[in-house]
Amino acid sequence: MTRDEIYDHLARVYLGKRQQADPRRNRNFHAWLFINVLIALVIFSSVFYGLTAFFTRQSSLRGNIIFALHNGLVRLAYDFEKDFSPVKTLNLSAPAIDASRYKSIQFSIRARDEGNPAIVKVVIENKKNETAAYYVQGVDFNWQDFRIPLGEFRQITDWSNLKSISFVLESWNVANKKGVILIDNICFAGEKGA
Repeated sequence: MTRDEIYDHLARVYLGKRQQADPRRNRNFHAWLFINVLIALVIFSSVFYGLTAFFTRQSSLRGNIIFALHNGLVRLAYDFEKDFSPVKTLNLSAPAIDASRYKSIQFSIRARDEGNPAIVKVVIENKKNETAAYYVQGVDFNWQDFRIPLGEFRQITDWSNLKSISFVLESWNVANKKGVILIDNICFAGEKGA
């Protein structure tokens, strides 16, 4: 060590003399600070956007309240060529709910490769033995979602005590006399007043 280096070292230790700042080190500090601020802004904006999207989505979900009537896929096979009965019915018991709170009944339906009925009758019956029907047309081999407003079932005056929901195939009203239909996601949807 040279004499100047020794004096500088002693001055730093005993007198608190500061070293001259290295310009490269200063630039690295500024770059590090800039990157950290940028990362903090990205995190803050992501959290803000996520929370905003979540809360606005929550309020729009109120109009889509759903009450499932049946969990899982149901299958209705029919063969009017061999069966003597003129109708084939899939009857689902309705749970004890007040359906007047909802706007529509919805479900997904499709035909299997064996045959396509094209027309399916949806029948709703309440405990006062009031019955109303609605014909769904255009059923084919692709999944289709149907939403039928409850107002279409005009003969039902009391929605608070439903008895059953049925899917009916009529021999005189089907395109193919033999086939299978699949029905899924049967539910009441859209709470009124929301």
